[in-house]
Amino acid sequence: MLDLFAGCGGLTSGFVASGAFKSVGAVEVDPHAAATYAVNFGEHVYVGDIAGWRWRGGPPIDVVVGGPPCQGFSGLGLRDPHDPRNMLWQEYVRVLQSVRPAFFVLENVPPFLRSGQFALLQDETQPGGRLADFHLEAHVLNAADYGVPQSRRRAVVIGRRRELDELGPPPVLNADPVDLATALAGVPVQASPAELPRRSRTVNDAVVAGSYAMEELHVTRPVSDIWRRRYEAVPSGGNRHDLPHELRLPCWQGDFTGAGDVMGRLHWTKPSVTVRTEFFKPEKGRYLHPEEHRAITHYEAALLQGFPADFRWCGSKASIARQIGNAVPPPLARAIARHLAGRLL
Repeated sequence: MLDLFAGCGGLTSGFVASGAFKSVGAVEVDPHAAATYAVNFGEHVYVGDIAGWRWRGGPPIDVVVGGPPCQGFSGLGLRDPHDPRNMLWQEYVRVLQSVRPAFFVLENVPPFLRSGQFALLQDETQPGGRLADFHLEAHVLNAADYGVPQSRRRAVVIGRRRELDELGPPPVLNADPVDLATALAGVPVQASPAELPRRSRTVNDAVVAGSYAMEELHVTRPVSDIWRRRYEAVPSGGNRHDLPHELRLPCWQGDFTGAGDVMGRLHWTKPSVTVRTEFFKPEKGRYLHPEEHRAITHYEAALLQGFPADFRWCGSKASIARQIGNAVPPPLARAIARHLAGRLL
């Protein structure tokens, strides 16, 4: 397999965990995410803009995976149709033309499937297009259906060679979603308001902070007295609407509708909401610990994404948070990998 726009390696983690695939190449522009990828899967990752990368040959490639940046389509952003990142799938297509895999997997946010860029991608599979040998199957999958303790809806586009039979979506693995209590069992409820240990190593010919074990990420940011009082005022399952008037931010004064997840507490008996890149800020979403007066830690967020216990991380706290929030949950990737492997063996 090749992993394009690899990030820290969520897709690769799931594909490797399936037991059917080996990563032989990856591309990632962010040096910290690329370092995380390398310490977990090997230093065969190209660190830089995908436009400057060419596959130099090697074993035949069965599957190409990747999640081009989604900021131009995300419901949290401006949805700028002219955002240059929207066009990065074109580089993905260039690689597909070169390696001609049996399958490819392109992951993005659900609005991508309603975009003009997806329509252009579909056009490429028509006679005379660059992907005329492929047929597209597009699905919106919820990671919670595949063993991830998190409600996370993603668009998954599977391209298959036209001579291969229709796949359909990966079969749902569990009728009952994994809840927070199960996912965080054994994690100390107390977390330290500390920085990561001062440690560095050379990865991909560059010095980066880390690497860090999962448990070392069980740290939270220090907060002021006013913010701690706000956290303490949010009851179990509550949110910003439960704050007394004197603790409300000016922008919340008199606003008793909408944004119900802001300053919300997670529920022990439910999966998490979508883990985003600023999960350590409760003012950004439902990221308060179910009972402690703090946001979830990087360790807890990584577990809610489904990363394995032996995964290691490189970079600053902010960088690792972005890596966690931007990743494809490995259990979802594993389900996709097993779905494809059955057609390749």
